[in-house]
Amino acid sequence: MVTLGDSITDGNGATPGAHARWPDVLAERLAGRGVAVLNAGISGGRLLRDGMGRAGLTRAAQDVFAQPGVRALVVLLGTNDIGWPGGPFAPQERALRAEELVHGYRQLIAMARTHNVRIVGGTIPPFGDALAGTPLAGHYSPEKDAVRQAVNRWIREAGAFDAVADFDALLRDPHRPSHLRAEMDSGDHLHPGDAGYRAMAEAIDLEALLGR
Repeated sequence: MVTLGDSITDGNGATPGAHARWPDVLAERLAGRGVAVLNAGISGGRLLRDGMGRAGLTRAAQDVFAQPGVRALVVLLGTNDIGWPGGPFAPQERALRAEELVHGYRQLIAMARTHNVRIVGGTIPPFGDALAGTPLAGHYSPEKDAVRQAVNRWIREAGAFDAVADFDALLRDPHRPSHLRAEMDSGDHLHPGDAGYRAMAEAIDLEALLGR
């Protein structure tokens, strides 16, 4: 199976060399079933546009569907699609609408259907105050969070994916749902730490991922 994502899937914020990224922990869970996990997370990755790497919709053909024996895909992309426009990474880009990201997910789902690959949609985790106090502040705004929440509602309720991994519900602070829970936060308010990544991997329903 493949995990397609950005820096959260690449493992930013995890202890280096400790195999603490959520795809690493998921691989531990799947090892007894003889299923390998290919981590196709790229820091700065986006679904719709090139970022620090090609757009997810472009690279999925090679990074996911061209891989031999691939049975399932977990996609966690959208944070940078929402967060970059108007911020330090893409100051000239206009704000993204939720409908645009949903359309991109539908395209990826159609690709998965064509290749007979199960696809699990991950809800987008909160990133309130992301990178605050650094030269990269500006990734978050209340308007961007409203888009994130609208996209997450669609992921949960539309029934378009074969299954949903509700990372947002798992990682958000119940008192400030636009922010990561303190115990799950790596400290930059954007990336989970080791505890957050482990919780993400353990929350994935393996039967829903692989099919019964």
